[in-house]
Amino acid sequence: MITQNKRNEIRQRIHSRIRVKMAGTTERPRLNVYRSLNHIYAQVVDDQTGQTLVSASSIKLKSGGNVAAAKEIGKAVAEKAVAKGIKQVVFDRGGYLYHGRVKALADAAREAGLEF
Repeated sequence: MITQNKRNEIRQRIHSRIRVKMAGTTERPRLNVYRSLNHIYAQVVDDQTGQTLVSASSIKLKSGGNVAAAKEIGKAVAEKAVAKGIKQVVFDRGGYLYHGRVKALADAAREAGLEF
């Protein structure tokens, strides 16, 4: 069985490979997802200026980091981004599989008005 530390090293290696190919611009920033054991975090980042434009996390939610919380975070980050005039983003899954909480966050962000 792969230990948690080894699994995180593998994820970071995958994420660095993905990040070489993708970057957020001012016109189309990057929607980054980080998934911990207890919570899920999403932020919209402009890589040209190195600024986080919008962020949301499940820390303040009572439901924790489950699929329902991921849907709420996806909707919240999309609403904040649309309010700032951001309609298109590049989706960065952070080295995680596009399944479960990551997929739920992405689907909720699409439904709330983001295009990727």
